[in-house]
Amino acid sequence: MTEPLALVSQRIFDGDQLWHEHAVLIDGGRVTNIVPRQEVPDGYRTLDVGDALVAPGFVDLQVNGGGGVLFNNDPTVSGIATICRAHAAYGTTSVMVTLITDTPQIRDTALAAGRDAFAGHIPGYLGLHLEGPHLSLARKGTHDPTLIRPMEEADLSALCAASGTFGQALTTIAPESVTPEQVSRLKEAGYVVSLGHTDVVASMVAPYTEAGVTMVTHLFNAMSQMGNREPGVVGAALDDGRIFCGLIADGFHVDPVAMRVALRAKNGPARIFLVTDAMSTIGTEDDGFELNGRQVFRRGGRLTLADGTLAGADIDMLSCVRFTHERLGVSLIEALRMASRYPAEAIAATTKGLLKPGFDADMVVLDTALSLHSTFIGGKLVAGRDLTDRMAAS
Repeated sequence: MTEPLALVSQRIFDGDQLWHEHAVLIDGGRVTNIVPRQEVPDGYRTLDVGDALVAPGFVDLQVNGGGGVLFNNDPTVSGIATICRAHAAYGTTSVMVTLITDTPQIRDTALAAGRDAFAGHIPGYLGLHLEGPHLSLARKGTHDPTLIRPMEEADLSALCAASGTFGQALTTIAPESVTPEQVSRLKEAGYVVSLGHTDVVASMVAPYTEAGVTMVTHLFNAMSQMGNREPGVVGAALDDGRIFCGLIADGFHVDPVAMRVALRAKNGPARIFLVTDAMSTIGTEDDGFELNGRQVFRRGGRLTLADGTLAGADIDMLSCVRFTHERLGVSLIEALRMASRYPAEAIAATTKGLLKPGFDADMVVLDTALSLHSTFIGGKLVAGRDLTDRMAAS
């Protein structure tokens, strides 16, 4: 059995408040308490990270790839493990591996891989996000239009049958291709249902929230925009306190002014949270990749198709946190919540996003320059500095 660990720091943020000169106590992969450093019980191995900031590990609900792997191209357990490992190097401890619009065969292969990854306890794997294929052609973005289609009974049955086998379940749908009744069945089966890649008017959103929609996928992108006479999906999502909103904070997908306005405007209790929409390039020097037979180019921090359409994002969650704090003027504490606590709340991941007794000991440790110091999943070091020489028995 792994020896209990006390992670000591001058600054510990538990998701609610900041503690000074305290220790996070970890046993069996879970947080048991946060105590003053001088009150660490006997029998704990102590690790002192000095003035580095300890915070809840990041929770990313939209990760298409990383480490050179795109999930659509490699829907396997090894593909999932590579993606999770790549993002752990940037502080992400919980990954919703995302399959974008593809064939029913690839979907089924991905569901099986998710089941095996969940059963195999792949570090960092939280579940699957199925983004499409039941979307709107008018707001397809980079999704292959030849694969977008309405949801049929066979699709719904396959999704409902798989729910509960592969971890957390999230799906992005558009009202153009999915009915409120189908949303209700997905919700009953255990899916978090998100609206995205849709061009419907604002009044069309309410029937879907009543049916069980609680989220919108990458706010502003691939959805009807807010106007003075027609608020669109953007306006409806900001106005409805039941709808959580993912936001890609890379400076390319959404202008910083629009991001700041949205953050001020969002009705609660549901929040805006950060997502990366990251592709396979994260953690690599690759200059592009292939998606559904089309080449995606990596240039200047952007990923685009040949026609300039944005094709996911070339950003990690730690960079999103820094952008939100430094460019948007959001406090560091709130930016950290947007990367951990709020996404965990959005999918009701009840052991993620906080460092409280009973929660998973998933932690990111950041140095004073907000660079990665280390990442822990379940109390185990998975990325960052070699800390063995700083371990001591209490």
